[in-house]
Order: sequence, then structure tokens, then C-alpha cells
Amino acid sequence: MAGWQEGNHPAIAVSVRPTTARIDLRALQTNYRHIVESLAQEQPAHPPGVIAVVKANGYGHGAGQVGRALEDAGADLLACADIEEGAALRAAGVRAAILVFGALGVSDLDGLFDCRLTPTISTPGAARAVQAVADRYRQRLRYHLKIDTGMNRLGFRFDNLHRTLPEVFSSGKLQLEAVYTHFATAEDPGSALFARQQDRFARALSQVEELHRGSASALPDGTRPYRHAANSAAFLRDSRVWFDRVRPGLLLYGVVPPPLHTTIEFEPVMTLVSKVVAVKGLRPGEVTGYGARYTAAAATTIAVVPAGYADGLDVRLSARGSVLIRGRRAPIVGSVCMDMLMADVTGLEVSPGDEVVLIGSQGDDRIDVREMAASIGTIPWEVVCRVGSRIERVYSGR
Repeated sequence: MAGWQEGNHPAIAVSVRPTTARIDLRALQTNYRHIVESLAQEQPAHPPGVIAVVKANGYGHGAGQVGRALEDAGADLLACADIEEGAALRAAGVRAAILVFGALGVSDLDGLFDCRLTPTISTPGAARAVQAVADRYRQRLRYHLKIDTGMNRLGFRFDNLHRTLPEVFSSGKLQLEAVYTHFATAEDPGSALFARQQDRFARALSQVEELHRGSASALPDGTRPYRHAANSAAFLRDSRVWFDRVRPGLLLYGVVPPPLHTTIEFEPVMTLVSKVVAVKGLRPGEVTGYGARYTAAAATTIAVVPAGYADGLDVRLSARGSVLIRGRRAPIVGSVCMDMLMADVTGLEVSPGDEVVLIGSQGDDRIDVREMAASIGTIPWEVVCRVGSRIERVYSGR
């Protein structure tokens, strides 16, 4: 290559791709404080604490930046999915306590000690494995015990605790810090399972207290293990399940779990934007995109936007979703491609370089995560978590 010299590389200017995610950390911190204030208003004598959930790369927002911003806002306990996520949070400079929600069997358990993580123990096998590592480190490790009250994913079965827990509680290397469960249908007001799980958890807590009293797993100061169960939806629905801490996830990022509503003013944290890179005219009968799935019925103008399914946009947005350009809605037409999509901008004065809002506000209109999820028949959690790794997160407000 002309001009190339070994060891004398020219500086390479790296530009930001047109499609970026703007992350407002001030809004994140405001959402966290709104939750704390709501807990204090409802239960002023003993307000529950908060476990701020930052798993799945902070729900697609960037776990390191999100974790540090929440810590600055007062969060003293974060939660992630696995040891690897916990290690990434520590590498990003997070100092708060970190709870690992997920199963431990396929992870390097040394990370629990190297990164000062609190594990969830949800099976007898996990308890034995963690105890073996604690023996090797000659340390006692605090853990959270998960009870399966009907979701049938992870956790000790609520109706088998007298058989499974005595072995766990006999360990002198494991100290029970908290007991929790997870609701399968908290966002569904019509589900009877939510109430059944509450009842099962109440009975399980009584059994845990009975089995744990005086065991080797008890905390040295005799402190009762605390309890937590409420995710974002359960936090909104029923203060009776707040217990000692709540576990907001989606709400922190300014998205209310559908179909629920709230009077608390949560602010969206992510705005997903791009730019028009080309404007083309279609004659009647011409098509655009793979598979020729859109045919222009009349003279049509389309804008080409460099955002596609490699960026996390769902292919089902074609003919269902819209983007905002110049404050107006422009329907997505043709196939959502790997790296781009096309929007119908007929009648708009659109030019290359114009900003395109995929999620967020422009002018007097807004496309939010709940709307995008509903348009393609999925859930808001998936929409934010799928925002691709090649999309740069641009942070503000911290």
C-alpha cells in the first residue's frame, strides 16, 4: 500500500456512525430517585431499599456508565445476570455491592471473590460448589437464597424446602443475607398466579426462618435475612410485595411495563437517532428493498437510513413501524435490511443529513419503546436490550 511504513502508522480519524444511542444519565438518576421517593412516601417509617438492576448491559444502555451513575445517585446494591457481568461492572469502576441473579454452574466461581460479588444460590449443587470455593479462599461468603414459587425457572421449590435447605444452612462458609423470589406475571393484572406466588412466598419465608434459626448459615450479629420480590411491575402494582427492597429494572430506564400505567413521571433514558443518507424517487410500480416486498402505488419519495437489523432493529418494523423526520412520521417501507432501512417521506422536504429519530422525540411527536414493541408484537425489554453493540452510546447528564 502506497505510503505505508512498518512502525510509522499514520493517525486514523475514527468518526461516529450516523446511528447512535443518546443516553441521558440525568434522566436515569431522576428515575431512580423517583422510586426511592415513592417508597418513602408510601412507607415512611421503614422505606424499603432498592436493588438497581443493570443486567444485559444495563438493558442495552451500557452497564458501566449506568452502574456508576446509579451509584452516584445513591444506589448501594446493583444486580446483574452472571459473574461475567459483575466483573465488567467492577472493571468499569463500580464500587457498590453487586448481586448476581443467575445460575453459577457455567461460570468461574473465583470471580465471586476476585470481584467481591454476592451470589444467588438456587440449587443444592450451586451451594456445594460455592462452599468449595469459599473453603479454598478460607472466607465466608454472603449469599441470597432464591425460592421458586411458581415460575419454574431457578430457585429451590417452595414445597420442598425441608428437604433441600438443611444441607445449605449447615455450611459454615455460607452466610444467608437475603431470601427472594421472582414473579412470573406481575405485569398481568388478570393472572391469578401473582397472588398464588405471594402466598407461597409467605409460607416459604416462615419455613426458611424456622430452618435457618441458629444454623451455621446465620449472620454473626443475628440479623434476620432480608426479603425482596418486586420487579418493576410488582413495584407498581402492589406495595405488599415491596418487603425490604424492590428490584426495578425497566422503570429505571424510563419505560413502564405494559399494560401498566403510573402517575410517577419516569423519563426515557435512551434516544435512538440516525441520519438520512440518501433520498430517492420511486415511480409507480417500482419496488424497494430485499424481496421486493414494497411496491409504490404512486410516485413516492423514500429516505434511506443507515440503521438495520445488525443494529438491533426488528425486521418486522417493515410496514408496521415509523421513524420521525423533520417532526413528521415517516412509515418504514420495504425490508429492514442488515445495515439500513427505507422510510416513505413523500411530501416532506427531506435532505441527506437530516436527523432521523427511531426511538424518542422530534418536534411535537414521539415514538417510545412501548409503541415500537407493540407494533411488532414483542416486549419493551427486548427492544432496548437488542440495541446493537456497534451503535455508539453517547452519554450526557453526568
